[in-house]
Amino acid sequence: MIISGERRITHGEIQTRIRKATSGFRALGLPEGTPIATMLRNDFAFFEVAAASSDLGSSIVPLNWHLKAEEVQYILTDSGAKILVCHADLLPQIRAGVPDDVLVLVVETPPEIAAAFGIAPELTRVPAGLRDWDRWRDGHGESQEPPRHGAPMIYTSGTTGMPKGVRRTPMLPSQAEAVARVGRITYGIRPQEDQVVLINGPMYHSAPHSYGTLAFRSGCTIVIQSRFDAAELLELIERHRVTHMHMVPTMFVRLLRLPEEIKRRHDLSSLRFVVHGAAPCAPDVKRAMIDWWGPVVHEYFGATETGIPVWHSAEEALRKPGTVGRVIDGGIVKVFRPDGSVCGANEVGEIYMRQTALPDFDYHGKAEARAEAGREGLVSVGDVGYLDEDGYLFLCDRKRDMVISGGVNIYPAEIEKALITMEGVRDCAVFGIPDAEYGERLCACVEPEANVTLSAEAVRTYLRSRLANFKVPKEVHFHDALPREATGKIFKRKLRDPFWSGHVRAEA
Repeated sequence: MIISGERRITHGEIQTRIRKATSGFRALGLPEGTPIATMLRNDFAFFEVAAASSDLGSSIVPLNWHLKAEEVQYILTDSGAKILVCHADLLPQIRAGVPDDVLVLVVETPPEIAAAFGIAPELTRVPAGLRDWDRWRDGHGESQEPPRHGAPMIYTSGTTGMPKGVRRTPMLPSQAEAVARVGRITYGIRPQEDQVVLINGPMYHSAPHSYGTLAFRSGCTIVIQSRFDAAELLELIERHRVTHMHMVPTMFVRLLRLPEEIKRRHDLSSLRFVVHGAAPCAPDVKRAMIDWWGPVVHEYFGATETGIPVWHSAEEALRKPGTVGRVIDGGIVKVFRPDGSVCGANEVGEIYMRQTALPDFDYHGKAEARAEAGREGLVSVGDVGYLDEDGYLFLCDRKRDMVISGGVNIYPAEIEKALITMEGVRDCAVFGIPDAEYGERLCACVEPEANVTLSAEAVRTYLRSRLANFKVPKEVHFHDALPREATGKIFKRKLRDPFWSGHVRAEA
């Protein structure tokens, strides 16, 4: 069963839809393996297209629904996708960027999504002259051919240039059990067990995508929250007796800021396995969530390119505050010095890792970029950190984000983890800007909560009580809304680059 608002669909019903969609895609006569793109919020149609494309042996290319026409045009052209399945309300913002040779199939935007995002009724309907997904799909018979198991192609956020499509070699039957084992460890999901999985992260992103598709393949009951709202999340957990969730630390912060009477109102005893990742989590936030929800809060560390090689439990989080975990089955992690030698325990360097249970990947059409990211068969996505004497991994920051001020290495991620806990701060970004004396000085950009006024001095005072003075930003700027990458993360480069215009920044 998949539940979205007041709508319900059984696994049997959606499997029928998938077989019809597979038949319809095949009838288009496109070359085998042609990618199928989506611009969909989390909805029944997302599961239909993802499963049908896989059964064809094709890659699904999920597009971030914040993207505009030019960005979508680049990904559609780069990926070679010839089909785009899109929610009706999202089509106007990208229509000018859809190439003429791409078939557009439009999904009517359902009422719960329209309500969550404040979408006008006229924008939820399929425009005249375009193909309605439901009618198109149901106009075909059910495919009888065996599935071919295509792999998704997720585009990275492109903070150092244009986005790159991460495309994996199709999974062999012999690899399926190893991948399932990793899913059991990291996500806690087991096939055909009594599990109710709530999904509120966008499935265009690699982690919610893998989490949601694993839950679907495992026969779980899936509850979709159209848009994250902290109070509503607690209601959904109680109403549907949710057992499993995938979250990000920002959601924890929002939950912890709820009034105590709301936090105590709901029965959350059904929760068995909550996993988070995608961004650093402040140890105080982690401890507060474990104190509230119990030892059900776990964490993983990985990337689109690497899979998940690192994980840890709630108990380990309390014993090793700040860790992102240690290697699990199939995981390899090494930390290297700039000269290519391996770092010792507690020595900071660049992190290279891989989950060997997954098939290898390439950057679609960019073999050179793939080669540059590798070392000893492992992959770096630019993270800096260290392994302690017990093999637990700790992150410092992204390599390109590290600030060198007066010869001292400063990791903005540490400052951001402290600042996000300040009352009234919705989100933040810290980075280095030019300084004539020190080379770089710290700058913080803050997005306050709605109707909250903060001062630069209040921010600095808060941070001084938690961090060394040299880690407190000299400059603090406030923004109504911080710019976002394709993944939804803060686009730090757009904030930082104007300060560096006319200056040369040394790379770490």
